[in-house]
Amino acid sequence: IHQGLKAQELALLAVTAIHLDKGQVAVRGTATTNSRELPLQGSQVQVLQRYLEQDRPQLLGESGSDQLLVGMRGKPMQTEDIVKHVLRTYKGRYGDRQISTGTIRQSVIANLLKAGHDISVVQYYAGHKYPSSTERYKQADFSVLRQMVGKYHPLR
Repeated sequence: IHQGLKAQELALLAVTAIHLDKGQVAVRGTATTNSRELPLQGSQVQVLQRYLEQDRPQLLGESGSDQLLVGMRGKPMQTEDIVKHVLRTYKGRYGDRQISTGTIRQSVIANLLKAGHDISVVQYYAGHKYPSSTERYKQADFSVLRQMVGKYHPLR
């Protein structure tokens, strides 16, 4: 979630893309995104290590798949499976707000920009092929704008 990957990118991740020793994940590009290497948080490294050493082998059983995410029967998870899982996991946690893999990705990108990261860094992080794709995530801080309008608008 912290990397803001698309569901399709998650579905394409292979076990070999996870570099626990370096704390990184190598994300394959798609038709709309570039390949990139992204940092993992310490908690993510721990969860992935447990998954790779304990949970994934049990799920795989006799089947052999190099895809990172496998379902209960040991078969690789498809993009649709990942979307359904995210929706089930986060449904109701944010009140009436609709949560999707797309809104999570958009939130990650917008928060990186809001935190002051250079647009080229955020573009790489998001895998955007064009700077204009990243620029559309720049958001005005509406709370500040609202305060300014309230303070300086002639009809206040």
